[in-house]
Amino acid sequence: MKWKLENLYKTLEEWQKEYDHVEQLIDTLASYQGKLHEFKTFKEYYTYQKELGTKLIKVYQYAALKSDLNKKVTENAARVQKMQFLLSKLRQKTAFESPELLGIGKDTIDSFIEQDETLHEYKFSIEKLFRNQEHVLDQKSESIIANFSQLTSKGSEVYTALSIADNEPKEVELEDGEKVVITSGNYRSYLADLKSPEDRRKVFEAIFSQYKDHKNSYAQIYNTILQSNIARMKNRNYSSSLESYLFGNNIPLDVYHNLVEVATSNTDPIKRYYNLRKDYLGLEKHHTYDRFMPLASSNSKFTYEEAKDIFFKSINHLDQEFIDKAKSALEDGYVDVYEQDGKQTGAYSWGAVNEHPFILLNYDDTLNYVFTVAHEAGHSMHSQFSSENQPVATQNYTIFVAEIASTFNEHNLLDYFIQNSNTTKEDKIMLLQQSIDDILGTFYRQTLFAAYELKAHELAEQGTPITHEALSQIMVDLYKQYYDIDITEENGKEYVWAYIPHLFHTPFYVYQYATSFAASLKLYELVKEDPTNIKHHIELLKSGGNDYPVMQVQKAGVDLTTKDPFFAVVNRLNSLLDELEVALKE
Repeated sequence: MKWKLENLYKTLEEWQKEYDHVEQLIDTLASYQGKLHEFKTFKEYYTYQKELGTKLIKVYQYAALKSDLNKKVTENAARVQKMQFLLSKLRQKTAFESPELLGIGKDTIDSFIEQDETLHEYKFSIEKLFRNQEHVLDQKSESIIANFSQLTSKGSEVYTALSIADNEPKEVELEDGEKVVITSGNYRSYLADLKSPEDRRKVFEAIFSQYKDHKNSYAQIYNTILQSNIARMKNRNYSSSLESYLFGNNIPLDVYHNLVEVATSNTDPIKRYYNLRKDYLGLEKHHTYDRFMPLASSNSKFTYEEAKDIFFKSINHLDQEFIDKAKSALEDGYVDVYEQDGKQTGAYSWGAVNEHPFILLNYDDTLNYVFTVAHEAGHSMHSQFSSENQPVATQNYTIFVAEIASTFNEHNLLDYFIQNSNTTKEDKIMLLQQSIDDILGTFYRQTLFAAYELKAHELAEQGTPITHEALSQIMVDLYKQYYDIDITEENGKEYVWAYIPHLFHTPFYVYQYATSFAASLKLYELVKEDPTNIKHHIELLKSGGNDYPVMQVQKAGVDLTTKDPFFAVVNRLNSLLDELEVALKE
């Protein structure tokens, strides 16, 4: 149940040798400056670039995975810093590429690609480059921006250092006298199990005290990221920070705005659910951290092996190709299962080019983590389908479609639980709650964070001072609008913006959880109607990054440029709430 990183490199010496080779490849690419206008040198350049593409991500992946196993080991962190240096060097050394290709012209570049079949895989990247032409600067300007690239990424690195490396677990004494150590990996489990409101408050505050105590630091770190995004927006002639992140993948701004508008205007089901929970659980007030409390008293615990088995059974009726990929995704040596001191929190799947992806978990035997196993397996399946069916240039799929594979597995797993349970009242309530919480967590909560990001960037773009008070006020307003909860009454909750790592690491990322959820729900409904429709889903996974993501999803049967898929999620939530109300009254 541990990663076998020797599957990437047998020794650190082997990794270092590959690192040195990658650095040499970067220097080789740099030597082609001013030579891309001839077919022979153009082909040579892309041949070296392909080799670099297969090695660079692998070298980076090894360093990052090793660091994520223990963030407190400085030698591991140093290798990640070396990779940051290497990436910065790559950007600096190849800053000439885009301006030079644009100067040569699309007709000439297209003729080069048509002359040699080995270059055909670069058609789409060339198309994207020329579409992005108005936002590419001259060679000198690109070089200057590249020189600052390592500095502009420091905000997220400082965030990680403060939130993980310098964050010590807190000890909490419960009402019964028991002392427990609270970590980012186990606190949700305590909040679900503890009966005492006072104990739940203590556990919650043990986590959020980190963000309250360092609120000024977090605000300045986030301001660094905001200002970096604004500089990028201005330098590249975008109308907004949002556009700067959506334009490259040709994602219409309407997709983002429609999502936020539909979710923000349809919060009545959330308030209905929270009121229902408050009454059924006998709470005087429903706090945000009470959302982990189960409505049904189930002692169900699932070992990691049981979680895998349940997931495999849930997809047993689907295409064999899909089943085989699921089992491969969770193969021994590629999943690091349990929490340990210094380990990166949360869960993820990471696949390098032409390599088996690795999954990080902090498994805790809960039902929620059974779904996490299926979720991360979906990402790894996506990576494998893509690597086996796409050339190097189009293997990397966009974040926009990434969450479709993962949430599709969750929809399927939920129905399996419902259909194969003993259908007792307790089981039914538990599964309905799981489904409702999934929609609230993936669709509504992520859209709330997307609305926060949009507002924070708008304030920064207008020159409004970015302080912890300003950032917290956005969250206070949104939580009141979405949940009808005043989070200033919860000690530390107003700093939830500092708790969300995606906001610091990957700006304008989280909205894609919601769009992917809506798309995967629609795809899953099509498969429920006819299991042979799984072929459309598989083809989407196999397409990797060979087209703009909105188009890829449209080909699979879902149009995210309309509001319909988002309203479908709202309707699904209302339907589940109807079922839950009946079940609670039985």
